[in-house]
Amino acid sequence: MIWTWRAVAIWSLAVAVCHAERAVPTFQKVQLSDQFYCEGAYHADFNRDGHPDVVSGPFWYQGPEFKIRHEIRPPQAFDPKNYSDNFLTFAADFNGDGWPDVFFVPFPGKEGYWYENPAGQDVAWKQHLAFGSVENESPMWGDVDGDGRPDLVFNTGGRLGYATWDPAKPGEPWTFHAVSPPGKYHKFSHGVGFGDLDGDGRVDLLEKDGWWQQPAEPKAAEPWVFHSFKFGDAPAQMLVYDVNGNGLNDVVTSWHCHHYGLVWYEQVRDASGAIQWKQHVILTSTPDVNSTDLRISQLHALDLADFDGDGLLDVVTGKRFWAHGPSGDPEPNAPAVVYWFQLQRDDQGVRFVPHLIDDDSGVGTQVAATDLNGDGIPDVLVGNKKGTFLHLSRPAQ
Repeated sequence: MIWTWRAVAIWSLAVAVCHAERAVPTFQKVQLSDQFYCEGAYHADFNRDGHPDVVSGPFWYQGPEFKIRHEIRPPQAFDPKNYSDNFLTFAADFNGDGWPDVFFVPFPGKEGYWYENPAGQDVAWKQHLAFGSVENESPMWGDVDGDGRPDLVFNTGGRLGYATWDPAKPGEPWTFHAVSPPGKYHKFSHGVGFGDLDGDGRVDLLEKDGWWQQPAEPKAAEPWVFHSFKFGDAPAQMLVYDVNGNGLNDVVTSWHCHHYGLVWYEQVRDASGAIQWKQHVILTSTPDVNSTDLRISQLHALDLADFDGDGLLDVVTGKRFWAHGPSGDPEPNAPAVVYWFQLQRDDQGVRFVPHLIDDDSGVGTQVAATDLNGDGIPDVLVGNKKGTFLHLSRPAQ
């Protein structure tokens, strides 16, 4: 077959149209509650029926319809002008019985508890102390030590580190592993992350002013090696991902999660192989409020997921509604938006293209993306001062 320029142009246009349709799913908003219970929702199959369920605040909602809710702990609604006792939520099988349990990240500096799944029985979930003082506004959940179990990444007592748990000893508090000496970290510290930045196969930790390199054989009394770099003024979750596909992990985060700015940092190596960072702005930290350009204040939660099915991870984030009440922070009463930013790569480089999911829900201090409805496209879970929301994906037509 001989391809004319016209045939090639028509074929290219068809491919572009198909890609555009595939790339932009739509979302159906489902509000599970209009009460302020928490600022983070999560997911697991709590009744082991093969369908993902949702946990937000004191309840878990039974999938796939999410119309039936079950109480995990005594419900307490909070005033949206103030704060809740639940900043983020995670799930894992903490006692090794095969049933997912729930860990509630508390108000910074408070005790963190996990709640034991009653294994299908309609009884109260038993409370267990996990850790005495969980500090930082954006703790993260991931396997730092390589044992196959997720760890809690946060700071406490002036140190940055992570906590591990042992399913063989579920009644014991979690063990904190400090990676830094005592210093600047406090209960309202902003910005934490994890990932292999140097490519040695070991997970490193990040914070707003640099990253901590995990040694080959970590020792309890010795801090990890610190590499100074300012990733932001006050980031939220700091996501590690190879954005440009060159084999080196990069960093995506908000610049100031109570003001403005969304950035990614390209990892580059100098002649000696040392790691350097080049900033790329997705949303400026100094927007013109009189401009129609997209700006989102209070980007206090981020997650990664592949929304368009191209094999690249996209960024989902949005506005934390009333992070400091109705009169705090820039534009506190602007629309509470949720966006996903589509990662695109081509010969011109890398772009993050914004797509609106919703303009009246926002994020909390956590946003989670996972496939709840089984269509192969991530859905978005939010618990915040407006309530609890699911944004269920629909494939593009």
